[in-house]
Amino acid sequence: MANYDYDLGIIGGGAAGLTVASGAAQLGAKTLLIEKKAALGGDCLHYGCVPSKTLLKTAHVYHLMKNGPKFGLPAFTPPGVDFRQVAARINSVINAIQEHDSVARFCKLGAKIEFGNPVFTDEHTIALGNKTISARAWVIATGSSPDIPAIEGLTTTPYLTNRDLFSLDTLPTSMIILGCGPFGVEMAQAFSRLGTKVTVIQRSGQILSKEDRDMAYIVQQALVEEGITFLLNTTVVRVGDLGSEREVTVKTAAGETKRLRGAAILVALGRTPNVTGLGLEKIDIPFDHNGITVNSYLRTSHRHIYGAGDVIGGHQFTHVAGYEGGVVLRNAVFRLPQKADYTLVPWCTYTHPGLASIGLNEKSASKAGIDYTVWSEDFRDNDRGLAEGESVGKIKLLLGRRGKPLGVQVLGPQAGEILNEWVAVMNGGMGLSKIASAIHPYPTLGEINKRVAGAVFAKKIFSEPVRKGLKFFFRLRGKAYEEEE
Repeated sequence: MANYDYDLGIIGGGAAGLTVASGAAQLGAKTLLIEKKAALGGDCLHYGCVPSKTLLKTAHVYHLMKNGPKFGLPAFTPPGVDFRQVAARINSVINAIQEHDSVARFCKLGAKIEFGNPVFTDEHTIALGNKTISARAWVIATGSSPDIPAIEGLTTTPYLTNRDLFSLDTLPTSMIILGCGPFGVEMAQAFSRLGTKVTVIQRSGQILSKEDRDMAYIVQQALVEEGITFLLNTTVVRVGDLGSEREVTVKTAAGETKRLRGAAILVALGRTPNVTGLGLEKIDIPFDHNGITVNSYLRTSHRHIYGAGDVIGGHQFTHVAGYEGGVVLRNAVFRLPQKADYTLVPWCTYTHPGLASIGLNEKSASKAGIDYTVWSEDFRDNDRGLAEGESVGKIKLLLGRRGKPLGVQVLGPQAGEILNEWVAVMNGGMGLSKIASAIHPYPTLGEINKRVAGAVFAKKIFSEPVRKGLKFFFRLRGKAYEEEE
């Protein structure tokens, strides 16, 4: 048996890599974690989920300050935003979480941490600086980077991505955002609420193209009411640098050419996997623009080399990367075969109102040819929602032929938190009766879950056949009051 330096080597210190490293080290595997950046945590901590959600909270508070009369309070115009203070708060949150992802913590768990740019020299060995390191098994979890499109003039025009958006010195007076995915629309609302004039450009005819059109439209309308401009079915032709401003030339579906000007351009057109510079070609690991090719066990073409997180494409969410890290851990350390199952992946867009989903929506169910029925309840009928001034949105429940939940979408306040009940129910294989019969505290936003589940049973319980049966067996006499026609 070959004598390797480590039982397990991990390339990438983001969510997937840290999950594997933590578990493997605590299980007694001699574990090496290599990260090319100066700190652990990956894009999620430093440039993604953490800073963006921190910014969204800051923008929401500022928005509430300006909307006192909506809650019976005096009108108030707060001073303008000093983005350096906003950036400082974002950085403080990152630093607090960084302690959990610190080198000291992982060393205490028993893992060895190295920094640098590893390159595979053979299927068990990497070169790191002037030394070589071998491992019995490897995990590639190098994440992804902003996808920069080949737009004329972009290489010579200053633009922003998630890498530099959260450390600006000043708040842009205006911003043109390329892309209407979750990150694009979240940042559109955040900067708009802070005082930036925002225009968002989307090639297709719908924002949040993965979502059902009716749900995405409600989000769009809410953002339009806040002053955000959306240009759908619009293609970016070229961009240019005008010094103090940037110019974006677009072409509409009608063939009309327009020139837009803004103080900043934000490119939010998706992610590209970090596969270059690893020497994957040398060891015959196939990859393309979607990432490294892995099978359902997250193995590459070599049984001892795994991939996890954004670098393998698929669902590019931090929570999925963590899940995939757990699958790799089971396969590589426990050697108990487990396939990755993405049937019930939840995802959230943290706008206000937010949009959270699990399972199938109408778009994906129709594409798969699955029969379904739709049940929905509106937040305008939720007492807590009304009390908090949150009446926009609804919950949508998709049921299969036998009444099994196929998917749930929550559009409204704290959508992701409300969805968690469905995460438990659907992953646990429980029926709707468990939610419908459970006692939910009043008044809460989460009561909307009980209400939509109860509506399914109410149609059966309060049906005419049931009424006739009860009347027959128990001699019930019917309604005590009838409205006059």
